[in-house]
Amino acid sequence: MFTGLIQAVGRVHSRDGCLLVKGCNPFSPLKVGDSVAVDGVCLTVAGLLEDGFVADVSEETLRRTNLGFKADHGSFVNLEPALRLEDRLGGHLVSGHVDGLGRVLSVNALERSWKLEVCWDDKTFGRYVCEKASISVDGISLTVAGCHENGSRFWVAVIPHTWSNTSLNHLKIGDFVHLEADLMAKYAERLLLGVPTANHSTDLSKEWLASHGWS
Repeated sequence: MFTGLIQAVGRVHSRDGCLLVKGCNPFSPLKVGDSVAVDGVCLTVAGLLEDGFVADVSEETLRRTNLGFKADHGSFVNLEPALRLEDRLGGHLVSGHVDGLGRVLSVNALERSWKLEVCWDDKTFGRYVCEKASISVDGISLTVAGCHENGSRFWVAVIPHTWSNTSLNHLKIGDFVHLEADLMAKYAERLLLGVPTANHSTDLSKEWLASHGWS
């Protein structure tokens, strides 16, 4: 589990089918087996480097993210170690399980912030987006400043500290970013829809709604 508060910006490279992530000194030492969010993607440390770590990346991760592309180009990535129980939750709960990709529509410098507009590549995830909701963009906890009706297109305000200390300042129009919607929205939707689990088919949520006159 992560908070979306970036602690370092590193660079990612590929070697022998693995990812090499360099630039982790601000939160060293890492241990083999530790979890680190790389641009919002939860990866496991498989080996240690002098200034970073090596991680295995599955076909599923490569299919759903742009880490393979970034590794081929030595791109900058946002880094955050896993949350400890005694840590402050300064951002929001981020699982590191990316929902999908978003495309940068515009990046505008304002007087005291930057306006970043993004659209979901898969527009069905727009239902989890609403004004003032939390969203993770390349692993960064941000607040939705506004969105279109279906939520598939939204914008966030980026303060100078975040702009200067993350990889957002490298983004260009047309770039793809990793997006993870707020966990709470997804769990709430599942409970309210009464989707049965493998071991329990009773639709308790619909019963509860009906008993309260909300059916």
